[in-house]
Amino acid sequence: MYIPSIVNVEKAHMGGYAVPAFNAEDLEMVQGILEACEEMRSPVIIQTTPSTLKHFHTYEASALVRKLAERTDIPVSLHLDHGSSLDLVREALDEGYNSVMIDGSALSLRDNTALTKEAVSIAAPYGATVEGELGTIGGKEETSNVISYTDPDEAVLFAEETGVHMFAAAIGTVHGFYKGLPKLNFDLLKEIRERIDVPLVLHGGSGIPDDMVKKTIELGIAKVNVATELRFEATKAVREALKDEKIMDPKKFMGPARKAVKEICIRKILLCGSEGKA
Repeated sequence: MYIPSIVNVEKAHMGGYAVPAFNAEDLEMVQGILEACEEMRSPVIIQTTPSTLKHFHTYEASALVRKLAERTDIPVSLHLDHGSSLDLVREALDEGYNSVMIDGSALSLRDNTALTKEAVSIAAPYGATVEGELGTIGGKEETSNVISYTDPDEAVLFAEETGVHMFAAAIGTVHGFYKGLPKLNFDLLKEIRERIDVPLVLHGGSGIPDDMVKKTIELGIAKVNVATELRFEATKAVREALKDEKIMDPKKFMGPARKAVKEICIRKILLCGSEGKA
């Protein structure tokens, strides 16, 4: 079934678990994600980023995910991750996405609030979910050596003024793999959770030790984003398959990639505690 992400994220928010949000780059990754979720009976959010959409366009991703969602009783959502503009938000919604993120984290609080509020307004007629972010998640977004953490006072104002459905807080996570042990500010997450009632999102879920992820969920995270680990394991599987120089059938190397994605997804589902929640 195809439903807006907030439906399952709110259930997770109230139930003390998290919905896994997996980034997909192609057909095989979508297949691996859905196979894992069907096997584990887990709700799922499938995500695409602006860079992915240069290869796997909004109309292609939507046509694929929506059609497959119709063929399963697992709750499936399609989410625009780190939407770079309102134009892209509109495009995704027009093509059938039922969940979007507008990323104004590099802007001032005033401008980010205005941008996110406009995205919420645009999404309303579609019945779609909107995610916003304050502060800087490290990695690809990082423009300096200093990570900008979410200010709790600003988080309260942002949530109230935008009407955003999900909120990504910057607590020390980064996109991509970590260099050394991640340093997450759990006290900050706890304070944000206590002060706003919007479901919280953990970005940069690849490479965080399992005990840390579990602690963030205990402190209120209701959606966990995973991208880099899926890409890494899929590519690793392809490289391994292609050691056999006689292979020239894409199924012979993309099949292992799909299997590798499925295995990672199952592990993340168990980590999120979303198994059996479909």
